Amino acid sequence: MEWKDEGIILAVRNHAETSAIVELLTADHGRAMGLVRGGRSRKLRPVLQPGNHIEVTWRARLEDHLGQFAVEPLALHAGSIMANRLRLSGLGSLVALAQLLPEREPHPKLYAAAQLILNAFEADHIWPSLLVRWEMGLLDELGFGLDLSKCAATGVTDDLVYVSPKSGKAVCRASGLPYAAKLFHLPGFLGGGASAQHDIAEGFKLTGYFIERHLLGPRQIDMPQQRAYLQDWFLKSPVVAA
Repeated sequence: MEWKDEGIILAVRNHAETSAIVELLTADHGRAMGLVRGGRSRKLRPVLQPGNHIEVTWRARLEDHLGQFAVEPLALHAGSIMANRLRLSGLGSLVALAQLLPEREPHPKLYAAAQLILNAFEADHIWPSLLVRWEMGLLDELGFGLDLSKCAATGVTDDLVYVSPKSGKAVCRASGLPYAAKLFHLPGFLGGGASAQHDIAEGFKLTGYFIERHLLGPRQIDMPQQRAYLQDWFLKSPVVAA
């Protein structure tokens, strides 16, 4: 059995003395794992880092075997991201949450969106809102998407400013105002408006709640530390410069 694809490295684990098991989010084959012979060598260690974009050839005798990867680098994002803690937290959150996807099940939209984030990491006024949207997409792909198209109470499609924590549906200002303390704020950039520092924090609070409720809680998994740091940073820190 053999296939070729491109992918984003999610995780790398040492195997035996010289090899590594690499986990990828691929374009056409979803989340996939394979053994890289010599993966701990000086030549391959800089390539086999989370967030790097590589081309792979997977080979195995049977489809359900782990198989082996032959890898070629396409874009080494990790090096430039590691020097910045905020960006590193964004990358760590992205790759950790991507590991919640079922193995070998393609999710081309999520893969394409992840590539957009990786290519935008040098623009700190852009990638955080893209990451929130990616998390929204993750929830949707796994069957827990939020409905922000209309008010859950009245059906109107304008002045949507809240989200219900119970239903995951939008709520308009008039219907939600009496219960505002119990509702999430709908970030402007998710409703078609421009993003702001406060909006980014609200976005991470919103997606984080539903990720914990639907994806992590049932598996008894804690929120990744880097994702928690990211949300806390945007709640407390100064605005990121453009």
